[in-house]
Amino acid sequence: MVTHVGILEKLRGALEPRGFEVHPFQVGWYNGVLEPVFHLTYPPDTLAFVVLSAPSMFEKSFKPFLAQHELQSLRDPIDQCVAHHMTLAKERFPLHNIEVLYDYELHPNRRPKVLMQTAAHVSGAAYYYMRKDVEPDPWGKRKMYGVCIHPRFGGWFAIRAVLVFADVRAAGLEQTLPIDCVPGREERIRLLENFNYNWRDGKYRDALPAEEKYSTEQTLYFATPPAERLKLLKLWGQIPPTAPC
Repeated sequence: MVTHVGILEKLRGALEPRGFEVHPFQVGWYNGVLEPVFHLTYPPDTLAFVVLSAPSMFEKSFKPFLAQHELQSLRDPIDQCVAHHMTLAKERFPLHNIEVLYDYELHPNRRPKVLMQTAAHVSGAAYYYMRKDVEPDPWGKRKMYGVCIHPRFGGWFAIRAVLVFADVRAAGLEQTLPIDCVPGREERIRLLENFNYNWRDGKYRDALPAEEKYSTEQTLYFATPPAERLKLLKLWGQIPPTAPC
């Protein structure tokens, strides 16, 4: 009998050595905190997983991927790497109906196919801090976007994908609450203001002392506009100089 425990172990065996984290959740937990327009159209106890990339993914997955695969010039190299590893993970479950939703995917009306930070929160992977977590609210009518903080990596991670096992029910899966790792009001204000007003400097990532951060090389890569990243990889010698940009 297929269980969520067995699937989780198999997924983690495939992805964690490559610098990814995998956290399970029921679709109903996700839908239960969102307006219907954002719901995933599966039964509430459908098994799903959120996939995060840890700082080590750059060395464990991305650089080996560049050395072994030819890049598609119109797609971001990181996206290609993540898609490659999600495909390999899916191949371990040939008898299952699995939908992979990526962080960059949108519906035709430009609405995200899945709200990744919400998925990370309900799975217990990372705490999604929003303005409602600050009382009293000091921002008035100003728009404030929320941000996820990981208990081990702070803001030094990314939410890459959600895998939905459409044919698997996980009624016995117990929900793990995310760790509230920024509990102080002033610290939460600083976090949200750093993220909303100065996100490019990356200070929001250091909302707590992180066990592991991006390397200097990785930080530069992600700070480079996507359209310029192939040129940067050529400069570093990670891809052939004749590769199309």
